[in-house]
Amino acid sequence: MAADEQSGGRDKARIEMASERLESHAQRAKEAIQNDQKIVPPFWINKYKKDASRNWDIFYKRNTTKFFKDRYWLDREFEELAHKGDSNEKKICLEVGCGVGNFVFPTIAKNPNLFIYACDFSSRAIEMVKANEQYNESRCKAFVCDLTADDLCNTIPPETADLADTIAQVSAIFVLSAIPPEKMSNAIQNIFKVLKHGGSVLFRDYGLYDEAQIKFSSASDKKLDENFYVRQDGTMSYFFSLEDVQNRFEAEGFQTIANEYIYRETTNRKLEMNADRIFTQCKFVKP
Repeated sequence: MAADEQSGGRDKARIEMASERLESHAQRAKEAIQNDQKIVPPFWINKYKKDASRNWDIFYKRNTTKFFKDRYWLDREFEELAHKGDSNEKKICLEVGCGVGNFVFPTIAKNPNLFIYACDFSSRAIEMVKANEQYNESRCKAFVCDLTADDLCNTIPPETADLADTIAQVSAIFVLSAIPPEKMSNAIQNIFKVLKHGGSVLFRDYGLYDEAQIKFSSASDKKLDENFYVRQDGTMSYFFSLEDVQNRFEAEGFQTIANEYIYRETTNRKLEMNADRIFTQCKFVKP
């Protein structure tokens, strides 16, 4: 995952990619993807999917809270999360795929009117959220949830007459890509049920032709399905086109409000290499 900026404006690592640079990058990506015809054997595909929760637990055991940086940019990219100084309106948000709290804790610190439900597939990640000294159940509630199988309504009340007690926003940041494509509709339906009418899903995830996809394709032994790959540690990653992600959400009843590619440039100082990252960033509303 790309590093997140911690001060100033919007996501400061954003860049405007010149058309020639973008065309060159896309051509390199298409060639790598086209040449990557080797699919992981079915036994291993099924095993990676079956062991997904276990592999994420091992990931967090190995990396603890040190792998991902805090996401200070979210309330600037998604103004729905920002604190409005002249308002005391309380708002409830759900973060799916919360990891160890890199979104939850910076966001509630900046917005005193926000309460966040936070769920993750990994029980170890949730343990780390609850062990954080900033964890306070008057401001947030963390729980284990497989979005594709566990009903969110078992923890979060569905929409009620009192809209102040209903989920207004769902943050889905680099989470849907970890779910097998055939199960994504289950996750989106689950989110739809707990979101209030007029509420929105704030989405960012890996985009088609991202540098990470080129690396997967070049390895020639990571492909599980079209645009879907496995990492060395057994965790999985999917890469979305704008049309793909829009179709998936609209098929479950959402309306698309915004849908764009975000371009970022990251630098590996140790290797003295730059990488062009491509993410999809979207807003979907429950009508």
